[in-house]
Amino acid sequence: MKFVIVGRNIEVTPGLRAAVEDKIGKLAKYFNPDTEAHVTLSVEKERQKIEVTIPVKGNIIRSEQVSSDMYVSIDLVEEIIERQLKKYKNKIVDKHQASSNFSKMYLENDYMDDEEVKIVRTKKFDIKPMYPEDACVQMELLGHNFFVFINAETDQVNVVYKRKGDTYGLIEPEE
Repeated sequence: MKFVIVGRNIEVTPGLRAAVEDKIGKLAKYFNPDTEAHVTLSVEKERQKIEVTIPVKGNIIRSEQVSSDMYVSIDLVEEIIERQLKKYKNKIVDKHQASSNFSKMYLENDYMDDEEVKIVRTKKFDIKPMYPEDACVQMELLGHNFFVFINAETDQVNVVYKRKGDTYGLIEPEE
């Protein structure tokens, strides 16, 4: 497994690099040796945050964890990703495509499917053209954390969503 480790507001010391490579390296048993793990370490006030993104064909395996200690965050993120890999194995490994990204041991192992992904409710609604800022207002009025709308500028389906720190994000399709 290859690592791309970046620090934001923190210097990636040899100790931190070793901790990341040791802990996240435990996930290497699930992937091929040339799989890249993108790791971002950041510090904001008392928050020590680690973000790990592992792109595999057709999917992105990602987790972020925050604590008051970077080493605790590193431990937590490794546990979460390992749990995700075991829980969603049948869904993320398409035998015909993505299997080339994963190790033989991972593909052959059966893991308990804790919960099947189930859609329990379907909603239908009119999608009206509006500007992203108006969609944010509508989302707040509804008390939701995301809102689907037609962008009045592009005539495409977009999604606005609430981010941490009372900011907003916009998801647009690629052209």
